[in-house]
Amino acid sequence: MSRALLIVLDSVGIGGAPDAARYDDEGSNTVGHVALACAAGKGDRPGLRSGPLLLPNMVALGLGEAVRLASGLIAPGLDAQPTMGLHGAGTETSNGKDTPSGHWEIAGFPVDFEWGYFPHAEPCFPPELIAEFLAKTGLPGILGNRHASGTEIIEEFGEEHGASGKPILYTSADSVLQIAAHETMFGLARLYEICAVMRELTRSLAIGRVIARPFIGEKRGAFRRTANRKDWAIEPAEPTILDRLTEAHRKVITIGKIGDIFAHRGTGEEIKAAGNAGLLDAALSAFERLPEGGLVFANLIDFDVEYGHRRDVPGYAAALEAFDRRIPEITARLRPGDLVIITADHGNDPTWRGTDHTRERVPILAFGPGIGAGSIGVRDSLADIAASLLDHLGMMPGNKGTSFL
Repeated sequence: MSRALLIVLDSVGIGGAPDAARYDDEGSNTVGHVALACAAGKGDRPGLRSGPLLLPNMVALGLGEAVRLASGLIAPGLDAQPTMGLHGAGTETSNGKDTPSGHWEIAGFPVDFEWGYFPHAEPCFPPELIAEFLAKTGLPGILGNRHASGTEIIEEFGEEHGASGKPILYTSADSVLQIAAHETMFGLARLYEICAVMRELTRSLAIGRVIARPFIGEKRGAFRRTANRKDWAIEPAEPTILDRLTEAHRKVITIGKIGDIFAHRGTGEEIKAAGNAGLLDAALSAFERLPEGGLVFANLIDFDVEYGHRRDVPGYAAALEAFDRRIPEITARLRPGDLVIITADHGNDPTWRGTDHTRERVPILAFGPGIGAGSIGVRDSLADIAASLLDHLGMMPGNKGTSFL
């Protein structure tokens, strides 16, 4: 029996989604465009990083080849031949390009229904929804009520929120309703409470997630979101690999927002941490004590929330390089029979228009003692990841996906 570590680099897409035009994302390529920007000097930031994108460890695992397979782009600095592990590109088939869609498909449940979305109008939320929300929570009103960047709308309404006690509600191109409030003045527990109310009210609208966005600071220019974000997602309609492993009494440890994404179903021992470094630390610590037949499933969120949505190319490049430097640490923790899969859930091209996710293929990099080297090509579904993990862990295959092992 073996162990498995699954790491989702949140939003690290590699271009080439065949249905990208449906989402107005044709031509987006997160990793490829970051590499091109760095080669052109647009990824430099004094005190942070400079020069071409340097990802020698992920290139050795096949990241550059995965970009080429997905999009045809030979990304500068990523063109060396792979030397270890399996590499390929995963094609998301689920509807939507948000976090639940990608993660659920990775876990073996492609989303075949249509998510609900809020219109690009102001106000964007149905009046009857807000009226019921206010009646159930006793709040004096809301602020925002439109599509917006979270950091920008908090800057705009943060002071008024502090004075009025009205939370800030906003959405994006994803199936999401986000509620921002001051962590101490409004109260974190109170924010979580009203988000739970909104979760129940939005079920009939098929809204994928309600997200609490706590922040601190006293005035414009000083507001800063904290690590106490919490997501309320709807539950997958079919069993995922997490459900199957849990039912088989296998150890499951989930890191970061995985528990929230799967509505805490089958997510086993849940561990929270702040930032990519802290999340990876937690994942490696959990993997050290993982028994045979178990799975650690981690999400590294900073790529998406700190750099993708903020269209921060140097920050995105630096985050990729920081993760790359830790791959030798991951390989050093592996025992005979272990498997690591590094992938992503969607794209968030920091060179792209707007501030939303981008519809892209994602890398699949699989390695470990005894895992051969070579290409697994362009996979038809991210559910192939779940199928491969089940195969590796000695479980019966599910209804979706084909193992590449």
